[in-house]
Amino acid sequence: MSDILTCAHCGARNRVQTVPDAQVPVCARCGQPLPWLVTGTDATFTQDIRASVPVIVDFWAPWCGPCRVIAPALEALAQERAGTLKIVKVNVDDHPQAPGLHAVQGIPTLLVFQNGEVAGRQVGAVGLPELRAWLDRSVPAN
Repeated sequence: MSDILTCAHCGARNRVQTVPDAQVPVCARCGQPLPWLVTGTDATFTQDIRASVPVIVDFWAPWCGPCRVIAPALEALAQERAGTLKIVKVNVDDHPQAPGLHAVQGIPTLLVFQNGEVAGRQVGAVGLPELRAWLDRSVPAN
């Protein structure tokens, strides 16, 4: 499965499939890091949380109002932290196995993974400033 990621610098649309370990996707036109926002599934979940950067998994559903409220903040965070963050969106209605394995009981639930391990959990919609603060608390800079 591939995702189309749009470069924040030059606007080029990039088809991104598998990104090798220890790398982040970069724009084929200008070489800048791409905002790494992808769709996850039960089948791809284990691979989706493996990255050289922290990974936020957004467990959401299309009928969920708070999920729709937090979506633009997640997109903005992906733009701001291109090259240093990956965001994976998992629709819990279509893919119930991954949320079940991580005790997701309400949506939206955000989990941040670092080195394949859960480093933080946020339940409920929050704004962009709160998202930044939560991420920085969960995964402090080295």
